[in-house]
Amino acid sequence: MKRVMLTFVMTIAVFWVSAQAYNVKNYGAKGDGEQLDHTAINKAIADCAAHGGGTVNIPAGKYLSGSIHLLSNITLNLEAGATIVGAPASMKAYDAPESFSGKQYQDGGHTFFHNSLIWGENLKNVSITGRGMIDGGGLTRKDNERAGVVSGGSIGTGDKAIALKNCRNVLIRDITIYHGGHFGIIVTGCDLVTLDNLLVDTNRDGIDIDCSKHVTVSNCKVNTPNDDAIVLKSSFALNKSVATENVLITNCTVTGFDEGSLIDGSYSPHKVNWVCGRIKLGTESNGGYNNITISNCTCLYSNGIALEEVDQGKMDNIVITNISMSHTHYYPIYITTGKRNRGPESINDTSYGGNIQISNITVDDADPYSGIQITGLPEKPLENIRLSNIQVNYQGGGTAELGRKDYPELAKGYPEPMQIGPCPAYGLFVRHVKGLDLRDITFKTGTADLRPVMIMQDAQDVLIDNLKAPEVTGILPYRMTDVKDIVWTNTPMLKGYQQ
Repeated sequence: MKRVMLTFVMTIAVFWVSAQAYNVKNYGAKGDGEQLDHTAINKAIADCAAHGGGTVNIPAGKYLSGSIHLLSNITLNLEAGATIVGAPASMKAYDAPESFSGKQYQDGGHTFFHNSLIWGENLKNVSITGRGMIDGGGLTRKDNERAGVVSGGSIGTGDKAIALKNCRNVLIRDITIYHGGHFGIIVTGCDLVTLDNLLVDTNRDGIDIDCSKHVTVSNCKVNTPNDDAIVLKSSFALNKSVATENVLITNCTVTGFDEGSLIDGSYSPHKVNWVCGRIKLGTESNGGYNNITISNCTCLYSNGIALEEVDQGKMDNIVITNISMSHTHYYPIYITTGKRNRGPESINDTSYGGNIQISNITVDDADPYSGIQITGLPEKPLENIRLSNIQVNYQGGGTAELGRKDYPELAKGYPEPMQIGPCPAYGLFVRHVKGLDLRDITFKTGTADLRPVMIMQDAQDVLIDNLKAPEVTGILPYRMTDVKDIVWTNTPMLKGYQQ
């Protein structure tokens, strides 16, 4: 009996020692917000990995840190009350950017990963979990964003909270990220990624998914008053075109409140910026996007949803459904292809977009800058675009003069309507599209808008059923140019139209 009890006690002791072995405080971390703790944290991670992996625990405290190195088979767990704080640049605590072979076609933030607060490369089975916080602290939001001009580094200090490259089986769950720098989270070239129940309140991009596949982003709240909230990209960061594909974004809320006001609960709307709080595909888009689903999301004080393929990739099989937007800036929905062509000259393709379905969208308080825009290229129109069950309440107030103006094409420019000014149609602008299906769409305006409801140019095989909008006496509600094979029903505003 004594031998059994002794064995039991020894087993419990071994379990207790094992459970405590990878507590970062056992490796010298203080958690006092004054001592740099990343060396101790890295020792704990390395020891855990050397013993086959497990959980590295960060208990309550404030851990001032430079670069933390993730390894395979490691869970970095931040307990409630634990905060990792990015060291100020003056402490020179971040790793230097790694070398990058070949020409840099993408921004510096997409090129370099090691100059981050937490990073990992070529890993498998890596997790960051817990109810603690990552406070970017001294991370910079700036970067060298001119492709092709950087040799050897980006801005020269830490600029990302979490950066993962070429990793497989990634889980980031439950943590809070505040003030995350250029990117709160960026995953590039990763496979089997789950980002769940995250609270991100930051000063640039929230979550970037680049050249990655089999990704789920769920139950996240992302506040980005100065940039994109959840964004898919397919850059040339891997020195080749790689698609971002098989992605689900669901049950998320994106916002454009002042930084920090999502976390503290004050929810202060940020002054309208060039972009804020949106869900987007693009702009870096060399590899394209395949099999993307966005569902059950809420967008507040943000730009609308943007689908942008401008770097010779292919944007195909996109489904967006059950989206609620309120206080929407610039446009509610924006679908475009372009010819920015940021990539090797040897690539001789034209950007393509097709097989896109958007349904069950409600938009409240959309500003008058632009309605829904769907614009392809003359030589390769957008194909098979379907919008259904959509209601947009616009502020209105557009002038008749604005409604008469020509609307230039973006061509090789940056693919945003703000580059060419307010749209001459307040409800829907369509150009270079083949196969367009519009069903059960309602536009309303708070005050009268004297622009056409709809402008359509170079469109073929168009079906419109039950499109409703207020008509203004003396204003033709549509303008059609080079539109072929159009069928419309239950749409009184088109009653006088003849092909």
